[in-house]
Amino acid sequence: MNAWKEGLKGITVYRDGSRSGVLVSESDKKAEDALKEISESMAPKRPKKLGAEVIRFQNNNEKWIAVVGLINNRPYEVFTGKAEDAFVLPAWVNNGWVIKKRNGEGKSRYDFQYMDKDGYKVTIEGLSRSFNKEYWNYAKLISGVLRHGMPLPYVVDLVANLNLYDTTINTWKNGVERALKKFIPDGTKAVDHQCPECDDPDGLIYEEGCLKCKSCGHTKCG
Repeated sequence: MNAWKEGLKGITVYRDGSRSGVLVSESDKKAEDALKEISESMAPKRPKKLGAEVIRFQNNNEKWIAVVGLINNRPYEVFTGKAEDAFVLPAWVNNGWVIKKRNGEGKSRYDFQYMDKDGYKVTIEGLSRSFNKEYWNYAKLISGVLRHGMPLPYVVDLVANLNLYDTTINTWKNGVERALKKFIPDGTKAVDHQCPECDDPDGLIYEEGCLKCKSCGHTKCG
């Protein structure tokens, strides 16, 4: 009708989404412009008491344990190391709380608390001293990345590609990967989508913490 009123001899109509690059909505333009900038984020303030999951796994034939603090079911901080070096925890404990405290000098410390089978709260003081100090320093760096919102597949890829020249630290690195993969929703595309088996460029997705090709069924865990 508007074309007729303007005296036009002909028009072409595109439905939104029918061809990429033809129609760009204002929201699409803003999203596109946002991708050209580095945006700063503010991490959510850590509550004094943070819910956490306990994850146990085998890492190079060693028993490992990870404590992952969560906000809205998303990893906020992670601590992991060999179970024999960490605190003693009953095998049935799968969750609890990480409590942040400060001593008289203002230095922070982390305690782990869980509910026993009789409903009593058991607190293990000094979670921060229970793991290898070098692991703890790397964990603080990874936790900083997590709480500022980097998508989990990219965090896992970042950890996987760390160039660490110590065998022990590389084993720790593998442990962090395994702990974080558990929280990636099924169906999420991997950072590198291409399947090494069938070469599908968009084949690899996460499923139950493992990489799986939706085209040929190729899987990779650990």
